[in-house]
Amino acid sequence: MNALIIVLRLLHVVGGVFWVGTAIFTRFFLVPSVAATAESGQVFMRHLTTKTGLTRRVTLASYLTVVSGAVLYWIDSQGFTSAWQTSAAGLGFGLGAVAGLVGFGFGQIVGRNAALIGKLGSQIQGNPTPEQIAALDQARSKMTSASAVSTAFLIASLVFMASARYWLF
Repeated sequence: MNALIIVLRLLHVVGGVFWVGTAIFTRFFLVPSVAATAESGQVFMRHLTTKTGLTRRVTLASYLTVVSGAVLYWIDSQGFTSAWQTSAAGLGFGLGAVAGLVGFGFGQIVGRNAALIGKLGSQIQGNPTPEQIAALDQARSKMTSASAVSTAFLIASLVFMASARYWLF
């Protein structure tokens, strides 16, 4: 059982670090830089999202983090039956899990809209039509809003999870 818990914790922590770190970096540094550099920033972003596999890797990390965390919570709570769930640590991990799941859900919206932007971008030949511009703007708007919510909840999850073992009440 110890080996299983070690593997699950490594998957959860390393996956979470990559997932949340990428979300924070993207939200606060990458996206503003891409917006400020106009066409060259868009070329860079297109390469980053289509050629490097970043999107697939972040998606995989998010799934591994959620699944390993759920299994760890299941083990710690003895199948959601122990008093540990209502302890300070149990509540901290539970709140972190809820925040992480909300961040995960909004991250799925980000991913769908990023894929849509990529698909629309590949269909544009020359100057985009007004319909293509409207579709791109709508997808970007949804992606930006969902990214803000996702990142905020992932940061909250990180804070809850990192501090839960030390809560006292």
